[in-house]
Amino acid sequence: MALVPALPLLSRLSTELGLRSIHHSPRDTKLLCLQRFVRLFAFGLSTLILVLHLSSLGISDARIGLFMTLTLLGDVASTSCLTLFADGLGRRKTLMLAAALMAASGAVFALSGSYWALVAASVLGIMSPSGAEIGPFRAVEESTLAHLTPSHLRSDIFTWYTLTGKAGTALGTLACGWAAQALQQREAWTPTHAHRALFGAYALLGLLNVFLPLLLSAACEASPPRSARSQPSEASSSETTALLSAAEESKPAPTRAAVLSNSSRPLVLRLSALFAIEAFASGLVPASWIAYFFTSTYGLAPSALGLLFSLTALISTLSILLAAPLARRIGLVRTMVFTHLPSAIFLALIPLPDNVALSVLFLVLRSCTQSMDQAPREAFLSAVVLPAERTAVMGVLGVVKTLSQSVAPSVTGGLAQGGRFWVSFVVAGALKAGYDLGVLGMFVGWRGREDGGGDGG
Repeated sequence: MALVPALPLLSRLSTELGLRSIHHSPRDTKLLCLQRFVRLFAFGLSTLILVLHLSSLGISDARIGLFMTLTLLGDVASTSCLTLFADGLGRRKTLMLAAALMAASGAVFALSGSYWALVAASVLGIMSPSGAEIGPFRAVEESTLAHLTPSHLRSDIFTWYTLTGKAGTALGTLACGWAAQALQQREAWTPTHAHRALFGAYALLGLLNVFLPLLLSAACEASPPRSARSQPSEASSSETTALLSAAEESKPAPTRAAVLSNSSRPLVLRLSALFAIEAFASGLVPASWIAYFFTSTYGLAPSALGLLFSLTALISTLSILLAAPLARRIGLVRTMVFTHLPSAIFLALIPLPDNVALSVLFLVLRSCTQSMDQAPREAFLSAVVLPAERTAVMGVLGVVKTLSQSVAPSVTGGLAQGGRFWVSFVVAGALKAGYDLGVLGMFVGWRGREDGGGDGG
């Protein structure tokens, strides 16, 4: 009988955490979350070792920074092309093509030690320098999720979409640390051998992501395929035929590339300016550079790095669950700002103590709110962007972010080689704080455009 009073509490908790929403979501929504988990597991698997692998090949810090810059510039080209044409080409085909590029990059890293071959694989394929999303995946998937989900449930769905990705990163990072340590302990295995084995696993996970979109239904596409449209039979009356023909003619013709409306362009310019600042800051200190900082400064072993980064990823994952209920109470924009701002401050503090315990403490404190802004931000973007333009707008914003981010690793590489690694952390934290204040000033009180939706503030 003691369980009876607890049932309403459990029901309310399920609603607050979005469990009810994700449980009742379409099968396609769950498959998209699974795809993201597999992909982010692969990105997490490569994050800790990317810079360490290049360093083990005798590549200088400055050339490593150049490598990461060129990688991100290559991502600009692939993301802009694939996202602008995704709705015309087909969202499922776009996801499959991007996953194939990801698998190809992993294969080259597993087989080659040539600097320029690795650069080519990263520029032409998909290799995440930071462990975060790269390529067209996120823009296409977020647009699809918004398409599949009613506006009042999007915050819950994006919370679980973000959470599954963070869980994949956490587990991938943990697996990377322990696998790298175990492989290096084998006889005649150098760090380079261990890294190549892990990049081979990255390629296999990319292949798995090639096949997962085959399980998605046609409901994920921007418009139903022509073959799915019903044709009037010869027995149909002339009136019915005329009505059907008129309905067909009233449907907009599918375009191969999306074009933004005049009303959307000022909004996209504002968002682009803010996201460019935040992305440049993120590019200064991606996870791979932070891992390199802890290794070069404090001499942490791969297993310790894996444990540390999986712990921070786990904390970050669990904190995401609090984002949806908080957004329902204070609004999407305030949730974005008030959770992201503390993480920016802790980021700036990481290199200052010159003490491993304090640096680790600041890294962990940063992770407590680092990702709580992501799901509200995705829900906010889905609300303020016209439905027909979502994939294109998210693709444009992704390109802007990647372009801004691409410049930063070379700056960090130069600072690291000159013994001023700490500057990149401080500048990144300050820029992120400026981004937060800019978002609050420009968008608090902004309302959705789709259906006169609620206050974004």
